[in-house]
Amino acid sequence: MKLKKNVAVSENGFVFNAARGESFTTNSIGAKILQLLQDGKTEEDIQATILEQYEIDSATCEKDVYDFIKMLVQFSLTEH
Repeated sequence: MKLKKNVAVSENGFVFNAARGESFTTNSIGAKILQLLQDGKTEEDIQATILEQYEIDSATCEKDVYDFIKMLVQFSLTEH
């Protein structure tokens, strides 16, 4: 899964969808997930990176990454 080409993401987690004129903000973990998606990482790769870089248990990480990506899909920020 990748972010749409018309979606811009800043380093501090500001997201702008140029096609819809919508903007969003996210926390540091959300910004990291967005960066990893832009880099073409899979959901499993993203979970592994988050587990490595943040103090979080694997079950919470899996659920949070899944929920965040689901939210990106709902806001039409991803390509399928």
